[in-house]
Amino acid sequence: MGKRLKKLKKIRIHREGTSELAISMILIIVLAIGLWFAFDTKIPFWISILGLGTAWMLALNFYRCPIRYFNGDTHKMVVAPADGKIVVIEEVDENVYFHDKRLLISIFMSPLNVHANWFPVDGKVKFVSHHNGNYHKAWLPKASEENEHADIMITTPEGEDVLVRQIAGAMARRIVTYAKAEEECNIDEHLGFIKLGSRVDVYLPLGTEVRVRMDQPTTGDQTVLAVLK
Repeated sequence: MGKRLKKLKKIRIHREGTSELAISMILIIVLAIGLWFAFDTKIPFWISILGLGTAWMLALNFYRCPIRYFNGDTHKMVVAPADGKIVVIEEVDENVYFHDKRLLISIFMSPLNVHANWFPVDGKVKFVSHHNGNYHKAWLPKASEENEHADIMITTPEGEDVLVRQIAGAMARRIVTYAKAEEECNIDEHLGFIKLGSRVDVYLPLGTEVRVRMDQPTTGDQTVLAVLK
């Protein structure tokens, strides 16, 4: 029980969800009071409480934001930028920025995952670019280029450029990016937030040592994806 309580103390509600959760709670309470006094039977009241209460709890779970710190040396480390599951580990042709082959590691985030995003490497933000697009299912290969996405290029202290791509999925309709060009960034800092199911891609230089496998669960700011050469 003690460990459970300690873990709960390290979880807060993400700022992207505080107003939505508060407003929806007020509306649920107002509706519940109205149903309690509007009918002689309390069945409508209990049905609404059960349904809306469950939906509110799911939203609360979605907006949870654990307080995390990477335990170890961050030198040349590439840490998972999101909670989820590894769906891609492959060499790809990146023809938008690098115009050469890159190692792509992708993490799919289900609606049940924490949806805060962290910086995967220490360094300096080179630029941030948002692109409108479609809303294909996030795990599909074409989602990386065709879906709405935000690109964040980070230059590490060693001079390596690492591209992070926040991708909207079939359900996601809002990408929030906190990263700003020319700002220093560090592992443990939030890069942004994506609402509902989505995906985060990380493009790394060839020769990078991969530390994860396909279908492996990831924990943002904790799981080591790779080590730069």
